[in-house]
Amino acid sequence: MSSATRPRPSSAVSGSSGAVMSSAVAIEPTWPAALKTLLGRDAAEMSTEYFRMLDADALAVRPRQVAYRSGSSTTVRYDVDVRWPSGTTTTEPLVALLGRKLPEHAIRMGRGDDTVALWHWPNDPMLPGLAAAIDPGHVGRLFADLGLGDDPVVLRVRAYRPGRRAVVEADNGTVRVFLKVVRPHRAEALHETHRSLAGRLPVPDSIGWTNEGIVVLPGIGGATLREVLHSDGDVPDPAEIDSLLDHLPAELAERALRTNWLDLARLHADSIATTVPGAARRVGEVIGRLDAASDAAVEHPVVPIHGDMYEAQLMVEGGRVVGLLDVDTAGAGHRVDDIANFCAHLSVLALVSRPSAPIRRFGARLLAHAEQRHDRADLRLRIAGAVVGLATGSFRVLEPDWERHTLTRLDLAGDWIASARRDRPPD
Repeated sequence: MSSATRPRPSSAVSGSSGAVMSSAVAIEPTWPAALKTLLGRDAAEMSTEYFRMLDADALAVRPRQVAYRSGSSTTVRYDVDVRWPSGTTTTEPLVALLGRKLPEHAIRMGRGDDTVALWHWPNDPMLPGLAAAIDPGHVGRLFADLGLGDDPVVLRVRAYRPGRRAVVEADNGTVRVFLKVVRPHRAEALHETHRSLAGRLPVPDSIGWTNEGIVVLPGIGGATLREVLHSDGDVPDPAEIDSLLDHLPAELAERALRTNWLDLARLHADSIATTVPGAARRVGEVIGRLDAASDAAVEHPVVPIHGDMYEAQLMVEGGRVVGLLDVDTAGAGHRVDDIANFCAHLSVLALVSRPSAPIRRFGARLLAHAEQRHDRADLRLRIAGAVVGLATGSFRVLEPDWERHTLTRLDLAGDWIASARRDRPPD
């Protein structure tokens, strides 16, 4: 946004009534103040104040997503029904952030002893390229500048993580690209990462980048492995996935070392205990068992890794991998953590998918292949650690009955720990 005191309007209107929380969240007494503020009645009041600055009526507020980072920040995205002067009602994404460091050029509102930063779509103060990326005229000029044609473009928002990144699909009927919007200081490095990997792996070769933080990536054919699994289609051999990771360039191992899943599990456990108090005892038990079963003597070399490897990162066609996505997470780490993350995602996906048999079959094949290269018990414990990380997801998206879903995933982590017993023969 260009102003620190008044948001840029997407329309204009007058109004007087206050917004209501149309999907109320039950506030836990033990929650930290940030969660109580951003998920309680203050959310409706702040929404009302915010849109009144645009001379608009905020009618209803629905919290949609929470990013809680202990000791750092809490971010909540809402859908707000807004009535504009013409009488038209639209749903506007609104984001509120409470933390130690607030972004510049966001609207600030005091709540008790705290200050909350707010912005509405697409005026993300940390993603200044977002507004341009969803403007057909701007994207059309970008297409022309890059030699992609001058036909009108059709845009579709594919992902948005407030303050972190967004992905917009752009198609002019001849060329389809994906505009990845990141913080401006990261754009050139992401462009260079794609350029360096594209000749060695089926990674989209960056077409270009802008100073405002837009990286232009070509579309890739096929469907995600997740989509293929849901349709029980032809899947790649696990050895092919291993081969992809083998071809990651050695220089990636010179980057900062990523935290392994055994250590990450403890951080995620703290988050679960805070956000889902009803799961605090269970997650404590799981982490206790994980620590007791871990063997510090198992060592892994530091190698290049993808960093966020799972079924939605692979594009598949005819049973072969034709694309590898989201390589901005690539860096140094332990190969076993890439595979553990993949297996963890598949095991959680099987919990919530119908039919689940294709997912379970592929997961079993991937696990069996991985156990030929990695210590069986250590691999399964790291899978358990990754499942603990995924157990944060139900609260993050405010899934109905998130406590039950969190406990179900923690039980799954417990099953992986039990299966890792070193005196137990392979399944």
